[in-house]
Amino acid sequence: MTKRRPPAGVSDVSDDPIATLRRGASASLAASVLDKVANVVLVVLLARVLLTPAEYGLLNVALAALSVVSILATLGLPKSTARYVNDHLDGDSGQVPHVLRTGATAVGLTTVVVVLALAVFHRPIADLLGQPTVAPFLLVGTLYVAVRAGFKFLNAVFQGVNRVDLSALTAGVNGVARVAFAVGLVAIGLGAYGAFLGYVAGYAVAVAVGGVLLLGRVYDAGDAAAEMEAGLGRRLVEYAVPLTATRGANVLDKKVDVVLVGSLASLAAAGYYTVAKQLSDIVSMPAASFGFALSPVLGEQSGTGDRERAARLYEQSLTYVLLCYVPACLGLVLVARPTVVYVFGTAYAPAVPVVQVFSGFILVNAINKITSDALDYMGRARARAAVKSAMAVSNAGLNVLLIPVYGAVGAAAATVFTYTVYTGTNVYVIHTELGLRPLRLVRRAAVVCGIALGMGAVVTLALPLVGGLGTLFGVVGMGVGVWAVLGVSSGLLDVDQLRTFVR
Repeated sequence: MTKRRPPAGVSDVSDDPIATLRRGASASLAASVLDKVANVVLVVLLARVLLTPAEYGLLNVALAALSVVSILATLGLPKSTARYVNDHLDGDSGQVPHVLRTGATAVGLTTVVVVLALAVFHRPIADLLGQPTVAPFLLVGTLYVAVRAGFKFLNAVFQGVNRVDLSALTAGVNGVARVAFAVGLVAIGLGAYGAFLGYVAGYAVAVAVGGVLLLGRVYDAGDAAAEMEAGLGRRLVEYAVPLTATRGANVLDKKVDVVLVGSLASLAAAGYYTVAKQLSDIVSMPAASFGFALSPVLGEQSGTGDRERAARLYEQSLTYVLLCYVPACLGLVLVARPTVVYVFGTAYAPAVPVVQVFSGFILVNAINKITSDALDYMGRARARAAVKSAMAVSNAGLNVLLIPVYGAVGAAAATVFTYTVYTGTNVYVIHTELGLRPLRLVRRAAVVCGIALGMGAVVTLALPLVGGLGTLFGVVGMGVGVWAVLGVSSGLLDVDQLRTFVR
């Protein structure tokens, strides 16, 4: 029987996995750079120039609340669809088009139900949050939920078919469009409401572009088998259940805290907290891009029985993440005050301790970025769903206890603690799946800590020289230079390998 060709635009799984990883990570990183640069521009303009801390807090409380609602719109269906698409890439069954249609239909139905419910109950939800001013955002948020659901589905599918370049393109479009619309609408006098509409418009443009790419480069009805494999649709929906729990817990971890800070402290405190989280997201960008490309590659290698190769690939990836992020997080603690003051303005000085506490979250989040999605592709979603759910509930409970006493700093501490437990569990699960070499990783981590301390000593000595953005960048550049020298001399940073990857 002649092997059926992969769906149009889908990478052949016979490709070298390292080459696939490099292509995917490069594309994802390039788009993430574009998206994050756009986000930095937007955050700085909104926080420093266009909105007050209270208005910025209101915007982000609304976005966080809608992110929680959006869980019900997509459940775990996008990632489940991506997983089963990935499973059938190298087969001759012609099931990929059926999986795509089934996943898209399911996401469409759940989204319609949630959008209608939100339109009816937007005012009671705002009252429940203790912020009636959020109600207009929730009403227009029906559009936000719809376009965000489409974006999440497209993004997951492109990842599942190993076309990370396409997901990267849609993400880049979203970032640029979001800035253009948000700044333009705020500038004409619509305030926080205009900024919110900019987020809606960014997702809408990205979904339009992504839909064209899906139909033109991935989906090919001519590749479809006469019938869908018996039970495949049921398995897709069933596998979405643990993914829903994991995603719901993830959103509970990362979004509910913003809502709670706004409700239990103040909208201004929510603004400070959001600025700290935005900084953490920016710093986490390289790990997120690398992990997005790494996950399906590890899934392929594990699925074909080459677990040894998958283990070594993960170990090397973890080493590079530690090498980058342990020094980076220490550096952020040291330069947090001048960074916040000179970038966002003195009005955001209360965010400095929040940023310093969040440095711990940045490190564990970076490790998790290359770990959690890989477990989904290995079929271990259930293994992490229970822990994620427990940690999310614990995080919410700690937030309720700590925010009234410590404000945004308490919320940050709760997030760091619970996410550390969750990430450690994920690493253990992937160890049981692949068989890592713990002692080797511990030795490498010890070397990384030595590099971080050396870099930190130089930055500490240079801090008194900081008097503005120019000197701040100079001190950061000096720290990066010390890090590079120590990384190369330790043998952990291979210049030739890095040059090849970048090229």
